[in-house]
Amino acid sequence: MTMARRVLLSVCGLALMASVGTASAQDTYKVALDGTFAPHAMPKLGGGIEGFNVDLANEIGERLGVEMDITAAQFSGLLPGLQAGTYDFIVAPTTITEERADNVLFSEGYLDTDFQFVVKAGTEEFTDLAQFEGKTIAVNKGSAYDAWVRSLADEIGWTVESYGTNTDAIQAVLAGRADANVAGNTVSAWAVKKNPQLALSYLHSTGLVWGMPFRKDDAETRDKVERVIECMKADGTIAALSEKWFGVTPPEGSTPVTPLKGFGQPGFAGYDETEHELDCG
Repeated sequence: MTMARRVLLSVCGLALMASVGTASAQDTYKVALDGTFAPHAMPKLGGGIEGFNVDLANEIGERLGVEMDITAAQFSGLLPGLQAGTYDFIVAPTTITEERADNVLFSEGYLDTDFQFVVKAGTEEFTDLAQFEGKTIAVNKGSAYDAWVRSLADEIGWTVESYGTNTDAIQAVLAGRADANVAGNTVSAWAVKKNPQLALSYLHSTGLVWGMPFRKDDAETRDKVERVIECMKADGTIAALSEKWFGVTPPEGSTPVTPLKGFGQPGFAGYDETEHELDCG
């Protein structure tokens, strides 16, 4: 084989590799969420889904210049689907815990997940749990909130009533069968936004946050998405989504408006403390 032919074949080979690399460049992310967790994701009239996390996912895609292929599925199947490679990452609200962080890679938190009490509008202001002594608290049966209020029943002196759905628990408050309902802060805010007969009451801080899960071997995608999340915190986009869907303006210093150093959630497995500048151009 002549030298000229060897050079020609080499050039063609490099061109082919380049074309394959270009063709395989990812222009779509397959992501998933629970489509029944209002107001984060819920069915909309005319088909499709809408909600805080739907808007959040689409904004991330727009800023990255990629299409977001959003699948609505049961929450229990989301993390297994991620591990199996069905999804590139999960955009459902997912509480960052030590157990989960041992198995998946998390972005930094983008929302706080606290326990919020809901009462009838005009009810006395509650500033301490002790004020609920003698009150009846309605909760969604089997939820984390159900377990929490029952664990404090003897200490606080409240009565717990469990209902099949949180909607039923809210109805118990409206009907006067319960003095308050407790659920996640965003779900509670949504309920109050939809019903002027209700009001937000005492907020119990858990110190927990919601993040986005990625596969352990995909720090590249995690870091790329996290940079966008940080910019959305810094420019007020996540705060605006909170106002739109929850009717709540996040306070200064809270998770939705505070970019963190490094990548991931500090204090959990997978956190990379490497500092980086915000690049929101």
